[in-house]
Amino acid sequence: MKVVIIGAGRSGTELAARLMRDKHAVTLVDRDEPSCRRAFEQFGIATMVGDGTDPTILAEAGADRADVLVALLRRDADNLAIALLGRQMGAGRVLARMRDNGYEQVYRGGGVEEIVSEVDILVSALHIAALHPKVRGSMRLGGGQSIAFEVPIPLSAAAAGKTVRELAADARFPKGAVFAGVTDQEGIMRGPRGDSVVLAEGSVILVASESVIDDVTDLLTRPSSAPR
Repeated sequence: MKVVIIGAGRSGTELAARLMRDKHAVTLVDRDEPSCRRAFEQFGIATMVGDGTDPTILAEAGADRADVLVALLRRDADNLAIALLGRQMGAGRVLARMRDNGYEQVYRGGGVEEIVSEVDILVSALHIAALHPKVRGSMRLGGGQSIAFEVPIPLSAAAAGKTVRELAADARFPKGAVFAGVTDQEGIMRGPRGDSVVLAEGSVILVASESVIDDVTDLLTRPSSAPR
């Protein structure tokens, strides 16, 4: 997959490095020469110094042939310009960082498939962490009604050693929650099956409405000696 990323700040550089580790062809563009040089020296990323809102620079970077074009500049107006130009040039998919939520409808009207609001992500993650201490990591899905989150399973948990089928059949397991992942014996997260076993000191990923997060985390982390 060919990916063109506009913006060699920390987010853009880390994204480029991860994509390269996954064997994708990445070009990173930024008008700041030192940022481009650091990205190349630290990670070997192919960089290009130039203004990503300039159609000529975008064309030279290969935006017209890109499977994915990512706009990660600091100003929404710049990211929107990149998105519109990329669409016009024929980029496969266009993704963009959004700083001001007032731009959301404009981005969507411009054909941006994925809009990432850093403020929304940060506030949501901190909100869930503050209210639900047994949760490790979370992300709101869709319109925010459902939340994906990870639950570490303590060594003493009664749920340890039980299958996904057994836990889901428990009368205390909330109807508004589903298993989305279970760590295996190697510590790798896998898609769950009915006979997947929840391991002590492993973790599970669930998707649930926020109103039942405490119910499901209490069930999964409850000590085996705790009263029913």
